Amino acid sequence: MQRVAGVRFDSTPKVYWFSAEGVECGVGDKVIVETARGVEIGVVRTPPEDVADEKIVSPLKPVLRVATEQDLARHAEHVAKKPEVLAIAAEKIAARKLKMKLVDAQYTIDGAKLVLYFTSESRVDFRELVKDLASAFRTRIELRQIGTRDECRMMGGFGPCGRECCCSSGCEFAKVNIRMAKNQNLSLNPGKISGLCGRLMCCLSYENAYYTEANKLLPKVGSKVRVEGENGEMSEGTATGVNQIRMTVKVRTENRDGTFDVADYPIEKVTRLDASSAADDVRVSKAEADELRHIED
Repeated sequence: MQRVAGVRFDSTPKVYWFSAEGVECGVGDKVIVETARGVEIGVVRTPPEDVADEKIVSPLKPVLRVATEQDLARHAEHVAKKPEVLAIAAEKIAARKLKMKLVDAQYTIDGAKLVLYFTSESRVDFRELVKDLASAFRTRIELRQIGTRDECRMMGGFGPCGRECCCSSGCEFAKVNIRMAKNQNLSLNPGKISGLCGRLMCCLSYENAYYTEANKLLPKVGSKVRVEGENGEMSEGTATGVNQIRMTVKVRTENRDGTFDVADYPIEKVTRLDASSAADDVRVSKAEADELRHIED
């Protein structure tokens, strides 16, 4: 068994696990931890608890101590210097004519290292820039290239839904593809389905499992179907649209006088004519439909 605690840093909503042996800390406490980047300050999000060795990816970095007043003052000083650091670094980048965009600057708590995060459309040879920055800031410099989704996560913002961006609110980056948008009958306009980072929105993956199951029961648009009217009369038509939330199908049927009617039918009143033989017709039971149906008030 090992005693571990979950710690979050300013640059990311993700919680990382550290060994908390011999350190008394609680949720909300600021602690000094050892990371791959050096000694940093973070906030405890998960209180220390004993975890079985087989559930831990070893070795865990340690929580060194609860942050002291001196640590907090030094951290506040580093945060206050950030605008100046970014301005000077931007000048050095411009002087070298490098195609890179600065995103953030973070000192380790002891000031021994300055990490500069940037985005770029291609690889950047910044070896000479590192020398310029080391001379300007008199500390060890690390330049780290990140992706556009990481930039959005670090900078934050609000999506078209009005809520904080998923990537900056604590979710793990999900694998998102255009098929998910098609599954949900969304407009494939990039401006409608892309987030602030310019990539497909993370939230497309949240309900994809539901839409995938719903689409298995619903007929494809353009396919032939048989529908049952309110009086029990059966007629054949073409599916012109589906509603995966209400589990209904919009069907276009032809009248005897040559006119057409378009109406919505619950899925249990619709038979998919997937094959030429009536024996191969597919119809969904009401129980199956009710299991997925979400009727809005």
